[in-house]
This record gives sequence, C-alpha cells and structure tokens, in this order.
Amino acid sequence: MPDYLDDLRLAHVLADAADAATMDRFKALDLKVETKPDMTPVSEADKAAEELIRGHLGRARPRDAILGEEYGVEGTGPRRWVIDPIDGTKNYVRGVPVWATLISLMEAGEGGFQPVVGVVSAPALGRRWWAAQGHGAFSGRSLTKASRLQVSRVSKLSDASFAYSSLSGWEEQGRLDGLLDLTREVWRTRAYGDFWPYMMVAEGAVDMCAEPELSLWDMAATAIVVTEAGGTFTGLDARPGPHSGNAAASNGLLHDELLGYLNQRY
Repeated sequence: MPDYLDDLRLAHVLADAADAATMDRFKALDLKVETKPDMTPVSEADKAAEELIRGHLGRARPRDAILGEEYGVEGTGPRRWVIDPIDGTKNYVRGVPVWATLISLMEAGEGGFQPVVGVVSAPALGRRWWAAQGHGAFSGRSLTKASRLQVSRVSKLSDASFAYSSLSGWEEQGRLDGLLDLTREVWRTRAYGDFWPYMMVAEGAVDMCAEPELSLWDMAATAIVVTEAGGTFTGLDARPGPHSGNAAASNGLLHDELLGYLNQRY
C-alpha cells in the first residue's frame, strides 16, 4: 500500500506558500472582492492562493489532475489534488480569523475518488491539521512538531457537543425541525462553521457536526483528517466520504443518532 508521506510533505509545502499569500492580504484595506454567479464572494487572495498552489503542483506533480474552487478541473488520471484556497471567504473578507486553505489528494478507487492526504491550514489561528491514509491525523506547527489527534469517546447525546453551520441552510432543505430536535437533546451547541468544527471533532473537542450543503473541495481534506483520527465522516445519506453534497462528522459512537435526527427519523 502506498504510504503517501511524500505527498503529505508536498501538501505542507503548498500550504506554507498559500499561508504566506493569504496572510499578506488578510485585513488589507485595498483587498478586492467580487461576487461569483452563485452570489458567494471571492477575493483576490482566493485566486492568488489557488494559482500559487496550481503552479507548485504543475512543477512537482505534472501528471496529477487538479480540481480547485476558483479554476475548476485541469488534467485527468487516477490522482487528483482538490483545493479550496480559502475556506471561509466571508470570514476572511470581514477580518474574522476563522478561515483555512484546504488541500487534499484523492485517488481513484472503489466507489470513485477517495481522499488519501489532507492538510487544513488556518494561519490566522496559528493552527494546522493533517492526515495521510493509514498514518493517523495530527495537529501542530510542522510535521516534526505535532500531536496525534483522537476523537472523543462520548457516547450519549446528553453529554455531547454538537456544531452546525447556519440555520437557514437547514431550513431551505426542510431539515430544520430535525436539527432543532437534536439541539434539544445534546449538552451543548455552537455554530462554528466552515472547516473548524470538523477539526474539533478530530481533536475530540466537539463530538459531532454537520452542514447541509457543501462542495467536494470543502470536504475532501476535512474528511480524511476526521477518519484518520478515528471518527466517521459521511453525507446525510450515510454514504462514506465527501461525495454527498453535504456532511455529517462524529466520533462514530453518535453517528447513527446524528443522522437519525437530521433525516427526521426520530
């Protein structure tokens, strides 16, 4: 089985380059922001970071394909790098430090492409998380200064901390009643949003989280970090991995109940 450690090291190099570019423009008074056709914002920093990553990959992995949020798919083949240059652009453009560059390598396998490497780098928080298939998940300043991640062992909803995104997305999908029922059963709820709750699930600080509408680049890197930390990452349809257009992540012990409430089976 491939060990993917060279790919993981490369992903850290890519994240270092992206961090330098994004931090250089964070809170810049002259930051240029546009609105995409789906009415979501994109900043010049999003585009610059993705261009930078694509340039590095073109030199280091010329045979690999790339899928990025801002510039789409380039290349074909069994290996595909999936990039979200800034996950949390709305936070970024308002000066909120909760945003990250998400970098994942996916390989073709049974059931389609599956993430085998993931790096989530949040430089404004001074945090980075990463994982490679079969090697566990870690957080730290660098590959050599890291702590292994492990999900929690909380097994009762009444003891569980649950993180969600916004209420509007759940309402639009007709799932708001189930979400609210779940919030009444758990110990604590917080709406951290974007990449962060998945990383807290991996750390064991939060026990479960979910979002109703996502793209592949929002999930590929976070999915492998959660699963390599011992957790479970699926769509709301229970399909494993980042393929369902939405996500539910947990320590595994609470996953069936999480999906049950969000699909209004309880």
